[in-house]
Amino acid sequence: MSTLVRFTPANLTTEKYQESLRRLEEAGLWPHPDGLEFHVLFGSEGNLRVSEIWDSQEQMDAYGERLMPILTEVGIEFSGDPEIIEVHNISKR
Repeated sequence: MSTLVRFTPANLTTEKYQESLRRLEEAGLWPHPDGLEFHVLFGSEGNLRVSEIWDSQEQMDAYGERLMPILTEVGIEFSGDPEIIEVHNISKR
């Protein structure tokens, strides 16, 4: 079953986001991690958020194990655990 995850970074800036993508790409983890269906960065500078839809919780967890050390190196902090929600339906254009 697909999983929606909502991240609430405490200090995410466009600069930190771009640097994290650069490092993920360098590590071969971006732009197409196994199981990631959607990735959305939204909000305004100083209040940026990320939501993702994964094919499964297991794929999200496996990616997270490799993602989190990179985010820590970049200095991205979180105000709490991500919100994880089971997806029942996805409709695409």
